[in-house]
Amino acid sequence: MKKGAILVLAFLMVCVFGFTQGQSEGPTPEKPLVLRYAHMNAANSPNGLQADYFAKRIEEETNGAIKITVFPGSQLGTITEMAEMVSQGSIALHHNTYGGLQTLLEDLGLFDTPFLYRDVDHLLKATDPFTSPVLEELNEKLIEDRGVRILYSFYFGTRNLTANDPIYTPDDLSGKKIRAIPSAIYMAAVEGMGAVAIPVDWAEVPMALSTGQADGQENPVSVLVTHNLNDVQDYVMLTGHIMGSEPVVINEDVWQSLSFDYKKIFKDVAAETRDWASSYVVNSEEADLQILRDRGMTVIGPDEGLDVDAFRASVSQVVDERFGDKWGKYYEMIRNIK
Repeated sequence: MKKGAILVLAFLMVCVFGFTQGQSEGPTPEKPLVLRYAHMNAANSPNGLQADYFAKRIEEETNGAIKITVFPGSQLGTITEMAEMVSQGSIALHHNTYGGLQTLLEDLGLFDTPFLYRDVDHLLKATDPFTSPVLEELNEKLIEDRGVRILYSFYFGTRNLTANDPIYTPDDLSGKKIRAIPSAIYMAAVEGMGAVAIPVDWAEVPMALSTGQADGQENPVSVLVTHNLNDVQDYVMLTGHIMGSEPVVINEDVWQSLSFDYKKIFKDVAAETRDWASSYVVNSEEADLQILRDRGMTVIGPDEGLDVDAFRASVSQVVDERFGDKWGKYYEMIRNIK
């Protein structure tokens, strides 16, 4: 019996060693590794275009050994479901707002705090997983707790308010139901502006606006254009309350399965995609505003009487009350980033 057990054990060790050796050879153009990248945005949105850009460049740089199939428009689930799918490994890559990833790690929501960043450059430095002291710390927690790694972040726009009535001050939002991303920091932003926050998944927003379930919503102007929200909203208010970057996350087991050379390619392409996408959004924001005007939306900014300082004061008070004790040290670290 002992001899038989030893033979079985030896056979199993050979099988395991053979599997490991086969895996260590890695993917090839003849036998490529195919990864799924799922997100909630329209394929032609800046967010969708950057996903396609990343996928294309990875395939080019690996000579076809790694192929990324992109599933836009919430095809594979809601934003919450897709975040969980990365953790479970059923999809490899996904992008979301930082607030949208709070189901994986609550502290990530701090990066979507209203009125936190000085400019786009400050935002990108604060949300760089390799150089930001705050994100380096939280990325380690995310990897350890949920098996998900933030690979890069890109600027996806500054969020503004839309509604079917003109809004100039927080008082004008009293009793108005404004859709918010289902996370605490976004709920605080909307409630801080003076409205009633209605948590609605992005895929359901157009219907919620058209049926009156929500009176308005908040998003970057690129989202308004690509999703034709001008069809269901009349006014856009340039509150600029959240300057946002979106993190692209990858399943940690997938990441660790990559060779050193492939990891380097992913990092290099990530940096390239971050810069490309961020520049694309910055350069298109004014053009997108003009598109909305041409489609019939009325744009209300400070020149038209919008009291941005009143919104800043109102929102900042709510944020400080709810998150000051929990995230105050991180806010200070971010403000100190040069």
